[in-house]
Amino acid sequence: MRFKAICLIICSLCAFDAFAETIEVCGDLKQGELIFIREPNAHSFPVYDLIGIDDLQTPKFDPAKGKDYPVSDDGIVLVALHRDAPKKMTFAAYPGTDAGSFYEVQIAPTDWDVQHISGVAQGKVTPSKSAEAEIQRERRELGRAVTHVKKGDFWRRGFILPVDGRISGHFGNQRIFNGIPKSPHTGTDIAAPEGTPVKASGDGIVLLSGKDYFYTGNMVVIDHGQGLQTIYAHLKAATVKEGDTVKQGDVIGFVGKTGRATGPHLHWGASLNNVRFRPHSLLDIKEKHCKVIEGVYAGDFTE
Repeated sequence: MRFKAICLIICSLCAFDAFAETIEVCGDLKQGELIFIREPNAHSFPVYDLIGIDDLQTPKFDPAKGKDYPVSDDGIVLVALHRDAPKKMTFAAYPGTDAGSFYEVQIAPTDWDVQHISGVAQGKVTPSKSAEAEIQRERRELGRAVTHVKKGDFWRRGFILPVDGRISGHFGNQRIFNGIPKSPHTGTDIAAPEGTPVKASGDGIVLLSGKDYFYTGNMVVIDHGQGLQTIYAHLKAATVKEGDTVKQGDVIGFVGKTGRATGPHLHWGASLNNVRFRPHSLLDIKEKHCKVIEGVYAGDFTE
C-alpha cells in the first residue's frame, strides 16, 4: 500500500517540493485527554504510536499499536490519547483511497499519582479461583459495551458531571490495595452519600445495565455515538435498562458501594474506541481550543 507521507516540524529539512496539507486539532495534546479533529476529506483515520523517522524524513510507526477511528459524515474524528501515550504520535487521514497524509504530533506527559488504599476486602484484592467466572462475566459484558462503534452524534450535545461530590480518585492514578500494586485507574471517583441520584452525563443509549459485578458492582454504560461511551459503576441500583434512550441529566441510578469499593462513591469512566481517557475531558467538548496543524509532503511511503 502506498501513501503520501506528511511530516511536521521537520519541513525545513525536506529536500522535496513542498506540498502543504492541514488538519484542525481541538483539545489538549496530552496523555489521557480527548481531542477531536476536523478533516472534511477523510474517510478513514488511523492513529499510531510513532517509533521513528527514517533518513528520508518519513514517519515510521508500529501498525500493531494503531487504532482506526471512525469519521463522521462531516469529517470530524474523536480521538482518545491513552494514559501512556508516547511523546510522539502519528495521525493518518485517508480520503477513501490508499493515498493518505501523515501528521506527526507531540504529546505532553501527565504526572500521574500513586494512591495507597487500605481496608479493602482481601478477596477483592486477590480474587479466589471461585471468583474467576464472575470476573470473566464482567470483562466480557463490559468489553462488549466499550467496543461498540455505531454512527451517532449524541456526543455533540455536550456533557455534565453525573454527580456533585469530592473527587476521591483521579483517572490514571495507580492504586496500591492493601500493599498490592494494581493497574492504573480507568476513571474518576466522585464521593457522595449513598443513595445520591446519578445523572446521565450526556444524551445516549444504554448499552449495559449490569448487576453484581466483581469489581464494579452495579454498572451502567451509555453509548454517545462514534465509539464513545461513559461508564457509571458501584451503583446502589440502576434505574435504566439496556436499550433505553436517555437525555443529559436523566437519573440513571444511585450512588452506592457495590463491587470493590471501600465507601459510597461513583466511578465515572469514559471510553472511546476501547481506549479509556480522563472523563472530565468531556465537559468542554464543545469549547475546546482548536489549532491548525500543517504538514509538508515528503515523498511516497510504502508499507
